[in-house]
Amino acid sequence: MVTDQPRADQARLSPHRRLAGLYAVLVVMLCASLLTGAVPLSLAQSLKGLWGGDDLAATIMREIRLPRTLLALFVGGILGISGAALQGLMRNPLADPTVFGAPQSAAFGAVLVLYSGMAGALSVVLPLAAIGTALLSFVVLMRIVGREASVVALILAGLAIGTLAGAATSIVIALSPNPFAVTEIVFWMMGSFEDRSLLHVGLSVPFILAAMGLLLSQGNGYRALVLGEDSATSLGIDVSRLRWMTLASVAMGVGAAVAVSGAIGFVGLIAPHCARLLVGADPRRILWPSLLSGSLLMLMADVLVRLVPAQTELRVGAVTALLGVPLFVAAIRRHRGLFAEGAA
Repeated sequence: MVTDQPRADQARLSPHRRLAGLYAVLVVMLCASLLTGAVPLSLAQSLKGLWGGDDLAATIMREIRLPRTLLALFVGGILGISGAALQGLMRNPLADPTVFGAPQSAAFGAVLVLYSGMAGALSVVLPLAAIGTALLSFVVLMRIVGREASVVALILAGLAIGTLAGAATSIVIALSPNPFAVTEIVFWMMGSFEDRSLLHVGLSVPFILAAMGLLLSQGNGYRALVLGEDSATSLGIDVSRLRWMTLASVAMGVGAAVAVSGAIGFVGLIAPHCARLLVGADPRRILWPSLLSGSLLMLMADVLVRLVPAQTELRVGAVTALLGVPLFVAAIRRHRGLFAEGAA
């Protein structure tokens, strides 16, 4: 008697095939991002403009579409892997970069620059200010709780820093005498890759790549923490060093991302859950898939804002929430047991 069980088992895709599928979809979205815009260009014109020439197609491809595609790729990636690292560190699938105040602090630094008008005079000031204030929030966090702080103390101090930075940002907006500056600040805080150049890519991507590399190198520590801090220590993991390495990397990478994109939420929360559906709940194995999932979500959102007809371009931060919430709810409903395992 022939059974259908082997066929059912064969129909299930292995994690490697699922990851290969993720790569394929990401490549498709990269191409879609480069080919999508207000000015219609054929594939031949796009390729020619991307690799050479001085015509309109070259200007559009190299100065408009390529920078925003690269920024969406790297910003989404650092948000995704930062969320996975923090969830592994805290052993909580609901953790994301906002818990420790780095995005709020980076936004405050950028808003100060926009308020003062320095961003218009020197474009490099905005990203440098955002990265600097994000790293400053990490230093303040260290001074408040000390090197041997518990996860609970870190969360409480991080929430305090984030709340303070958010309140300071609101005060700066309220005190701004220039309504045009207020409008610019508000739209910037909603998140966007519009009007970004290769200069923004050059200023932010080195910090993002460094942060990605540091987080990927901590995978064994996150895996050991599943057994608890005492067990991780017995396995040779310096838990205190792991915490500070993770927080410093997240502050640097997320600060660089916020500097060029504005405040974009939800990617750091949903990307690790998408990765768990592909490769399981191992905190080490989900780091790279979380990075790829974050990039994919950001590219999808950026392509969508360019396709929706509107007088002004939609903000990417709003679209990531619209894309992320249904995915998050569906994942929870279909894989409750997997999330419970990841939170253990």
